Amino acid sequence: MREKAIAWKGKGIAALAALAVLAGCGSGGGSNGGASSPAASPEGSPSASASASAPASSEAPKSLGEVKVVLDWTPNTNHTGLYVAAAEGFWEKRGLKVDIVQPPESGADAMVASGAAEFGVGAQEGLTLAREQKLPLVSLAAIIQHNTSGFASPAEKNIKEPKDFEGHTYGGWGSPAEEAVIGSMMKQQGADVSKVKFVNAGTADFFTAVKKDIDFEWIFYAWTGIEAEQRGVKLNMVYLSDFDKKLDYYTPILETNEKMIQDKPDVVRAFVEGASEGYRYAIDHPDEAADILLKAVPDLNADLVKASQKWLASKYQDDAPRWGEQKAEVWSGYGEFLKEHGLLKADLDYNAMFTNEFLPQNP
Repeated sequence: MREKAIAWKGKGIAALAALAVLAGCGSGGGSNGGASSPAASPEGSPSASASASAPASSEAPKSLGEVKVVLDWTPNTNHTGLYVAAAEGFWEKRGLKVDIVQPPESGADAMVASGAAEFGVGAQEGLTLAREQKLPLVSLAAIIQHNTSGFASPAEKNIKEPKDFEGHTYGGWGSPAEEAVIGSMMKQQGADVSKVKFVNAGTADFFTAVKKDIDFEWIFYAWTGIEAEQRGVKLNMVYLSDFDKKLDYYTPILETNEKMIQDKPDVVRAFVEGASEGYRYAIDHPDEAADILLKAVPDLNADLVKASQKWLASKYQDDAPRWGEQKAEVWSGYGEFLKEHGLLKADLDYNAMFTNEFLPQNP
């Protein structure tokens, strides 16, 4: 489980294509309503984990039924709070049975927008572009408070800041957003993005790619950066959030669709509160939380999961007053960035794209 286990971005192109198809089918709607009704999960979406047994209680909670939460990629430490919520009965004690499933090729956004899954793990990038397609996705919580992604390169490449990208080869997945982000960071230092060679990195993992013809890639430090530490590979990191406040966006997030919020707010609240308890457990008990994830997904690299979990524990909530809280300026800032670079054409209602309503008031 290396970079492909956490860098869901490569799937984004196929997912956005699926979103465009959904938009053409009229699944969109206005704020707080308009999504298609929930349907069965499509074939090819195996369950990664079932809900856990209920905790001991003298009084059974009111049953809210069964829902699915679809991941953005294969299980990793971004998802630990969900596995903790299932294993510790945090959803079941609220009357909710939650199945954690892995995404089909069309991605989590498409499943949640269509109602094939009630909840999903996404990112601000995908949700913003989905809203432009009139798809009624809504972010319920920021899983990680600040953007921990950045451009990584082996230390011997001597790429320490954006201007150093000049004359080097970037391995990506072919999205216009990549050049826009890299170009904007380089421009701040008077550097020229046209002097960067962009190539498709394909399926090679980071460590294989940078031994060949690629100099730097876009990674999440919590996974690939931690793996580099374990391998003894010294990296230089150029974090997006260090060079442009607008790029300190939410990735990943928990999302649903407007119809769920409108028709089943009690289910949404139970899901978010259970997830919040799960992530707060991961913050306070990273080692035990890592064990829970490894028990649910035993093929993961145990040393990597343990180290990654420890690194992420302080990042989930960071400086926010509570886990999951989102700010309007973060949503509008990234939208403005996309518009400035011609990647977003529509004027969007950023306040309709997220809500803090379902987060526990006193976590």
